[in-house]
Amino acid sequence: MLNKNKVLINSFKKTVPVILFQRLDSDCIIIVSVRNAKFLFNIFKNHIGFRYNLLTCISGLDLMGCAYRYSVVYELLSILYNVRIRIKLFIDEIALVDSITQIYINANWWEREVWDMYGIYFNGHPDLRRILTDYGFEGFPMRKDFPLSGFVEVRYDDIKKRVVVEPIELSQEFRYFTLETPWNS
Repeated sequence: MLNKNKVLINSFKKTVPVILFQRLDSDCIIIVSVRNAKFLFNIFKNHIGFRYNLLTCISGLDLMGCAYRYSVVYELLSILYNVRIRIKLFIDEIALVDSITQIYINANWWEREVWDMYGIYFNGHPDLRRILTDYGFEGFPMRKDFPLSGFVEVRYDDIKKRVVVEPIELSQEFRYFTLETPWNS
């Protein structure tokens, strides 16, 4: 089936410009531009030769320091042919990715998660809001420029008898290092 998919992909390369097609053992990876992604998903779901009718995962990746800051990876499964395929998009910080919730209904959850963790905006999504972090949360925690300790500290205050949110204070006492070691006397 993998060879059949490769033949079919080569046959519609003229219609959908595929940037790169890789086959690593049993994995097929297609890199496509953001403009052509939605059309490609329609073909993969509805074409009789593919029938990738199950979206198993959408994940984000922060590639800080590269030409494209983010990557969005879609994993599809063809239950009929028992074949998986991975589709990758590379985008910069201001690019919009078209939502595929009209094609795959379970993309709703995955796109909301990628939005919440990375801040990648999905154009046309019916309900793009935070799903894993609090609604008042600032920033996107899976970005590489997000501080490891966060911006605020949440703790229970015994005096006020409630949970308080305070800006985090990172104080460190002065340390004195002696460069002499006991064995260098």
